[in-house]
Formats: sequence, structure tokens, C-alpha cells
Amino acid sequence: MRVLITGASGFVGPHLALAFGDAFKDDVEILPTARISTSHPVLGHVEALDVTDRAMVDIAIKRHMPTHVVHLAGIASPVAAAKNPDLAWRVHVDGTRNIAYSIMAHAPRCTLIHAGSGLIYGESAKAGLPLDENTLPAPIDEYGASKAAADLALGALATRGLKVVRMRPFNHAGAGQTEEFVTTAFAMQVARIEAGLSEPVIHVGNLDAERDFLDVRDVAAAYVRVASEAASIAPAAIFNLASGRGYKIADVLHRLLSLSPVAIEIRPDPERQRASDLPRVVGNAQKARDKLNWKPAYALDDTIAEVLSDCRLRVAGERPGK
Repeated sequence: MRVLITGASGFVGPHLALAFGDAFKDDVEILPTARISTSHPVLGHVEALDVTDRAMVDIAIKRHMPTHVVHLAGIASPVAAAKNPDLAWRVHVDGTRNIAYSIMAHAPRCTLIHAGSGLIYGESAKAGLPLDENTLPAPIDEYGASKAAADLALGALATRGLKVVRMRPFNHAGAGQTEEFVTTAFAMQVARIEAGLSEPVIHVGNLDAERDFLDVRDVAAAYVRVASEAASIAPAAIFNLASGRGYKIADVLHRLLSLSPVAIEIRPDPERQRASDLPRVVGNAQKARDKLNWKPAYALDDTIAEVLSDCRLRVAGERPGK
């Protein structure tokens, strides 16, 4: 098995490489790529690959002839996509199509595993019901819309022979995530307070929004499972990845605070107080349970403890003299 990973040096990539190694040992070759070449402590050498450059993509696919491509490359968050929507559309749609067309032209036996997003369901979440793969995509922002467009494009290309599995993971957290995401944002604040770098106060906005949280290690395990079962998965298959349970943002924060020995005040910030566009977003991943024999192995408390431990290490590196 030869697995090319796009966007490998981002949040999910290192976890995915470790998961493949655990599952297949010496029977898998990982080919990590990212927009900028780098040396990574987990991945080793990461080859430069700009997915928006079709010629560059063709060269990489023809040189490596992967059996599987896990397409992680993308704009990390809705906030980042809103700041640069043109880039979000180029990366999510043009980049995804470049990967797909190159596979069809040069490595037609290769399976493309696309990392989409549960946020493509958007407005459909307002019904309050767990969202399954038959739920109508109705994105509400640039991130969700561009992710939905890529998903639809891949479905169309599957009718022309592309071997593709479309994954729609819901919120996932874990070690290495940026502060653009709520669990890590809270955990970094707690870690800085513990280190004496900030006053013992967390300023918060709306904590009532309810979300479905996964551990990144469970998401990586699902991608590995798809790769191992690719031959038996129907073309253009779609799998939600979700816990099926909603937690309020307040619950995540309180769980984090319970792990800290420091007394920390939660202080509402009027400038951050706005109602969530989507009060409740919870996924239904029964199909992944039935077809892939996948279900989350990590409880929310496990994930939160892992995130806080990672943030404490990161903050230790921020202290003066480091």
C-alpha cells in the first residue's frame, strides 16, 4: 500500500500517518505532501505539493503512483475561509478537482479518500435532528459552500470512473490543533493561566451552541479503515464521522476547567455574545458503524485531557527564555 497524503503537515496528517503505521506496519509507505516542503518530527521529509497547481499534481501522482490518496489539504477553518474566500474556493474546489483528474489520468486504480466536512449540511441542522448522509447540504458560509462544491464535484467524477470515498467528519479535536478551534482555544488559555502568563480569567461569548465532538485519532482511524476496505466500498460512497451526541460549548469549557488546579473565572464578554447561526449540529454516523465497523473509541473527556496536555507543552515553549 502506497498512501499519498495531501496537507500532511496540518492538524490531521501526523495522526493519520501514525494510524496507518499502527495498522499496516511495514506494509504501508506514507508519502506526505504539503504546500511547503518541510521536515516534520512525525512525518519526516514532507514533499512540496501545491494542489492548486495541476502540473505539480500530475508530476507527483505519476512519480509516486499511489494506491490511495488521502486528500486533507484545505483551509483549516470557517474563520480562515471567511478571511480569504477566493483561496478557500481555489484550494477546496480547484485543488480537489486537480487531484481527482490526475488520479483518473495517471493512476486510475488509486482510491481517493476525500476529507470533507459535516459543516456542508448547514441550514439543515436547524431541524434539530442528527444529520445523516441523506440530509440536504445547505451550507451557510464560504467554508461549507466550497467543501460542498468539492464533494459534489467528486460525486460527478465517480460516474466517469473515479474511485472516491467522500468523508464528512464533524468537529474533531486533539493534539496539534490551532487556536482557531474552540477546544484548543480554551485549553491554550487555561495553560497560559497555569503558567502565570495570563490573569485567571477566560473571556467567553455564547456558550450555548451544541456541537458533536470527535477525537482526531478516531477520525484518522476511520480514514485508515476506508483505505483497508476500499475494494469493497461502493463508488462515490459517503460516510459521516460523528459521535451522535451533542455537547454545549459550556460543557467543554467546564470539563477543561475541572482538569486545572487553578481557580479560573469565566467572564462573559458582551462583544463576543451573539447567538449561534446553528444552535445544534449533531451527526449520525450509523452508516460508518454498519459498513466500516467504525465507532469512536475516545470519550470527550479523553480528548479534552489530551488537548490540555498538548497545550501545556506548547505554552512551556512560549515562556520567556525558551
